Amino acid sequence: MPTISVDKAELYKALGQEYTTEEFETLCFEFGIELDEDTSNSERPIINGKQEAPQLKIEIPANRYDMLCFEGIALMLNIFRQKTPLPNYRLVAPKSGKLETITVHPDTMKVRPYVSGAILRNIKFTQEAYDSFISLQDKLHQNLARQRTLVAIGTHDLDTIKGPFTYEALPPKDISFIPLNQKKEMNAEELMKYYEADKHLGRYLHIIRDKPVYPVIYDSQRIICSMPPIINGDHSKIKLETTNIFIEMTGTDRTKLEIVNNIIIAMFSQYCSEPFTIEPVKIISDHNGETRQTPDISPRTAEVEVDYINSCCGLSETPEAICKLLEKMCYTAKPSISSKNIISVSVPPTRADVLHQCDIMEDVAIAYGFNNLPRTAPNKASTIAQPLMINKLGDIVRQEAAMAGWSEVMPLILCSHDENFAWLNRIDDGTSAVRLANPKTAEYQIVRTSLLPGLLKTIRENKKHSVPIKVFEVSDVAFKDMTLERKSRNERHFGAAWYGKTSGFEVVHGLLDRVLLMLKTAFLTHEEGLEGRKGLDYEVREDHVKQDGYWIEEIDEETFFKGHAAAIYLRVDGKQVRIGEFGILHPTVLEKFELRFVLSFHF
Repeated sequence: MPTISVDKAELYKALGQEYTTEEFETLCFEFGIELDEDTSNSERPIINGKQEAPQLKIEIPANRYDMLCFEGIALMLNIFRQKTPLPNYRLVAPKSGKLETITVHPDTMKVRPYVSGAILRNIKFTQEAYDSFISLQDKLHQNLARQRTLVAIGTHDLDTIKGPFTYEALPPKDISFIPLNQKKEMNAEELMKYYEADKHLGRYLHIIRDKPVYPVIYDSQRIICSMPPIINGDHSKIKLETTNIFIEMTGTDRTKLEIVNNIIIAMFSQYCSEPFTIEPVKIISDHNGETRQTPDISPRTAEVEVDYINSCCGLSETPEAICKLLEKMCYTAKPSISSKNIISVSVPPTRADVLHQCDIMEDVAIAYGFNNLPRTAPNKASTIAQPLMINKLGDIVRQEAAMAGWSEVMPLILCSHDENFAWLNRIDDGTSAVRLANPKTAEYQIVRTSLLPGLLKTIRENKKHSVPIKVFEVSDVAFKDMTLERKSRNERHFGAAWYGKTSGFEVVHGLLDRVLLMLKTAFLTHEEGLEGRKGLDYEVREDHVKQDGYWIEEIDEETFFKGHAAAIYLRVDGKQVRIGEFGILHPTVLEKFELRFVLSFHF
């Protein structure tokens, strides 16, 4: 959960009451947040020759983006304590009657297709409010905006620029401006090189670096306001004295874009000369049907059942009483005309986290008081858990392998592409492995399709130990499956590896026999007409005449030493399928994993 630091004295002033640490901690608990630390009695840093004022460090739930700043915490606690009425957010047209516009060019579809905006007029910042305004943008960038990949916020002094505005996407060489807090003009290519070593901005460069065009926002005089998601222009930077703020934001996720816009204007419109008034901006984006007016601060309407809330909380409250409780959590609610069991709830634009009536039920419980809820013990029904069949089977296999003297290991499910294919002398046909879209390192590029790479890497890191080394794993691998909604599927596999100065082929074979024996599967001998499958596509064939059980057949695959590998076949209820293979690994495979002794593998 994010932790927000606020000035202790300023917060108590905004709340209109002084608290002891214990009293404020109790208030936080009642509201569903947590006081992490009060720095009053701690050693505090010296900033500009002056010791930092005492801070309250408050942990905010991950879903409450509206409380990521001082203003949000103070407002919500005051509403909860019924000291402040619910804010009435209003869209107000400019005196001229003509809205500012942002015209979106079609080329932006190649990089960041969505844009939103708003204007705060006649705003008056204190130094603390100004710092909080900047801090909230950073918090939203790190959390909801996912490091600016989904949304990037730009704020500008409207008095230094002039609409209408355009949102375009141009080649890097065609974009030239003075970046924020710089003196020298540079084009986008130079700017990207300049900020490579910057600890703050350098981590965002990858978002657009390899794109053919970069996004840019111009005013009517062709002055560049910003090049999202990297940096704003110095020309329109806001200052403490700024009174009219133009807010623009671009992104790849329209839902997150509007949520971020609503939170920023909701938190800081209270500093306008007319509190909680916002001037909308018209977005003209005909090419993708996104022409609209932003922000949309109209409350959403949700319906909750009185019986559901009472049964979940153990209460017997009337609809009117529940409506009163919801007012403490910043909702407007009233009993439905159509049904006595329904409450119609207006969800404020800052509460994008409210998706279901269970979210509203949770807020009712908070408003009622967790400590005030009746304590009850379940007396109507009880359930007894039982394992899924796949987990039960895995536990049986684990137990038998461990009792046979093998050690269980748990490697990571991610591995590099080469470890999964090239190092095993296998070819990737592009239809099996699930790839990561943006791997952070070459070690973790795909989700493994075999347990073998993990076992080999485990032995490699422990080869200083005495041999033989006998390890096994029972875990999941993943495959592409375009027939499923999620386009992939997991499979539970069992793998064992023996590493020593002799081949150990018979040891691995013995473990296979032991595991299948304990699964009551007979070993078949003298079978006629059995054909080994050369590929890894395990096809099920039906033959109701022949006996159920398992058998092995020699195979020739590049992963194994020629003449020292076998496929494992199983027949159950007449259905025949290849379930695995075992053998001595090829010397080139051992060389890739830096292993010098012989290794046998059973899968």
